[in-house]
Amino acid sequence: MPDLSPLAWAALLVAAMAVGVSKTALPGVNTLAIAIFAAILPARASTGALLVLLIVGDAFAIWTHRKHARLKALLPLIPPVAIGLVAGWVFLLFADDTWTRKVIGAILLLVVGVTLWRRRLAADAEQSQKAGIVAAGAYGSLGGFTTMVANAAGPVMSMYFLAARFPMRAFLGTTAWFFAGINLAKLPFSISLGIIQVPTLLLDVFLVPGVVAGAFLGRYLLGKLNQLTFERIVIVLTVVGALYLLIA
Repeated sequence: MPDLSPLAWAALLVAAMAVGVSKTALPGVNTLAIAIFAAILPARASTGALLVLLIVGDAFAIWTHRKHARLKALLPLIPPVAIGLVAGWVFLLFADDTWTRKVIGAILLLVVGVTLWRRRLAADAEQSQKAGIVAAGAYGSLGGFTTMVANAAGPVMSMYFLAARFPMRAFLGTTAWFFAGINLAKLPFSISLGIIQVPTLLLDVFLVPGVVAGAFLGRYLLGKLNQLTFERIVIVLTVVGALYLLIA
């Protein structure tokens, strides 16, 4: 177990709650968790500890939104996400953590801009279908890469599902299954890199209650949101997350 001050433990608990809220109501809030974990723990340890908590949050997300998922929408994402995961794993074997995060932050800002531009386009059905195939490949590969490197696929994939104009509930239900699958797929890669170790798991035992509390808080907040407010919050949190990665 790491030797942490009471203030550090309190901050990690807040981060764990942010994970729970992000899984059941507000995708992008987990950027706060990424920031806190990275500030308190060594880079690799923070990534491993956060991954375990994200998997716990995924279980609550699926339970909360299980009736609203559009699982067929995930099929085009599987090949590019797999490619992105492998690329991220190879990248972590050699890459420096600091400039990697800055690159990811720049990618996220680009993704936000492209997404907002795509939403304003008036294309016919054939063009939309072709654009959807290209978008699945681009967003999926970026999502796989960023989640492997920094647990930062949330903003990328949020932009993908916003661009596809998913209703709020379908958005949350579909992303719940997506991230459950992708986070479980990351486990063997993370273990092989030494990112997840016994001290990581011991730390997470004390933080799981925070994820649970955050998940129930998210369920409460969800009832207060409409579609427009939800989309605006997701976009703002994505931009904030990108800027954090750029300046951290």
